[in-house]
Amino acid sequence: MSIKPPFTDLEINTSSEGFYKGHSLEIALLSKGIMIGLVLWALIWPANANGVLGSLNWALLEKFNSFYIIIVGLFIFFLVALAILPQTGKLRLGPDGEKPEFSDFSWFSMMFGAGLGVGLMVFATAEPLGLWGSNPVVLAGATDANSEDAVQSAYRYTYLHYGFHAWAIYVVTGLSLAYYAYTRDMPLTIRSALTPLFGKLMNGFLGHVVDVLGVVATILGVSVTIGFGVSQFIDGLYAITGMEWIMNLSGDAPVPSTVGLIAGLIVIMGLSILSAVSGVGRGVKYLSNLNLVLSLILLLVFVIFGSFVFAMSTYVSALVDYMANFLSLSFGAYGPQSAAEFAAALPADAAAHADALRGGATNAWGSYDGFVSGLEGDAAALPAETLAAAYAAGEQGRQFGWQAGWTTFYWAWWIAFSPFVGLFLARISKGRTIREFIIGCVFAPALVCFAWMTILGGTAIDLELTGGADGAIIGASNTAKLFVTLGEMISGPFLSLITVMCVVLILTFLVTSADSGILVMNTIMSGGDQEIGNKHKIVWGLILLSVIGALILAAGENNPLDAMRNAMIIGALPFTMVMGLMCVALAKALFRDTMRNK
Repeated sequence: MSIKPPFTDLEINTSSEGFYKGHSLEIALLSKGIMIGLVLWALIWPANANGVLGSLNWALLEKFNSFYIIIVGLFIFFLVALAILPQTGKLRLGPDGEKPEFSDFSWFSMMFGAGLGVGLMVFATAEPLGLWGSNPVVLAGATDANSEDAVQSAYRYTYLHYGFHAWAIYVVTGLSLAYYAYTRDMPLTIRSALTPLFGKLMNGFLGHVVDVLGVVATILGVSVTIGFGVSQFIDGLYAITGMEWIMNLSGDAPVPSTVGLIAGLIVIMGLSILSAVSGVGRGVKYLSNLNLVLSLILLLVFVIFGSFVFAMSTYVSALVDYMANFLSLSFGAYGPQSAAEFAAALPADAAAHADALRGGATNAWGSYDGFVSGLEGDAAALPAETLAAAYAAGEQGRQFGWQAGWTTFYWAWWIAFSPFVGLFLARISKGRTIREFIIGCVFAPALVCFAWMTILGGTAIDLELTGGADGAIIGASNTAKLFVTLGEMISGPFLSLITVMCVVLILTFLVTSADSGILVMNTIMSGGDQEIGNKHKIVWGLILLSVIGALILAAGENNPLDAMRNAMIIGALPFTMVMGLMCVALAKALFRDTMRNK
């Protein structure tokens, strides 16, 4: 029985002259219109924009939290199946005999820098420490926060957020794009990945919508990454120079001010645009190699001066624990707990005080002691056993709030980042087999992330456990925790030298991420053409600068990154659905191509 050839006649109309020569006018104008609208809304009505984004974000999380959790779990199992099956794993991304364009070292350093570089610098200490104080095991009352027993569960969820699931999100997009671009010779753009399902429809308006969703998700995902990175960059500058004008010193711990963030953002984006116009073969490649070398030096400092033995014992036990709980971590989703459900779970003598008890009992960021101390009036006079039962009744609410605010935030972040990272991985992976692509882009970098998080974060936890830090690291802001940990670990001129190196590393990671994002957005605009004019790179760099700056201003001084986070989670949801369709389309394409080859 013959099988008809696949649809590959994808036509993306591009302008033949003028400013948009070589670019799709529809994709460019739709994407820019959405982004300019967001910028104007945030600048003209900042309070309204911040409030609406926050409310809409929470409403979507209540409806789609389980969807985010389960679909990401399906992504990793889908990729494992493709790598294991011999008929799919051996397929090459390109013609038979095609050799990889980049060496293994450059390939790994570019994927590492673009995929998680900024996240690893910001959250290397903040993530394990934060989860040490709050994670589902702690919320269930099975262990105490910030205790020795809580270390294992802290790393279980650290590995979840920065491990196989995170990289699987990138690789679903990257593998889909690379397969169609290099095996079927189709444009390297998002709509190509859905042609096995929708065929000629991808030539029209539906194809434009898919590409625009990819561009919007990319801008918002890169915005959050740069936002966190710039915040840490400013913290580093403050640690080196002591310049108070870049910091907000009114709270318990110094945090970057809005003025400082905007100033840092202008510097970062200016350098990113310069790097982008130099091209992927020079700018991104050389910066990525520098990133990896500096990262290894920083890691070596922690190995020599940090708690290396504690970190390595934690690495082994945490990896075993992570794999033992892998299935439940992949698909264990929580839904919101209504007031009626909470009231029904209360003991009889607490039913009349349901409204007074619910807020504290379902607060994912509080504790039992905080719940009890926050009660007033008759509710505070309830017996201890009744209060304990009331707190237990709110566990579903706490688990949902924690998962929606932590794990789902990460899944949305990685999904919003995936058009950028996925397309970039596809761009640098021509000539690799599917099995090599999955192992190289999912499992290898995840194991490196685990080591990084354990050595840096484990040192911070050990300094707090042994009393050496005396709460200084826990009390610091998330983006300052790395510098405070270094200050507790080393001193003198060497500390100044390493702090400067960290600031340079953050700077190069930020430039690499923004640079790569600009290149990817322009690749989508041009219908997959990787040779694009510098003027469009400059324009998209300025748009990215405007989006991040406007959302920082809209969120205000106290929580400058909140509006950006909310916009990103909202923007990621439509592209999550596109990624689900990508998996179905890729499975169909691989099956049909295997049958054709036979």
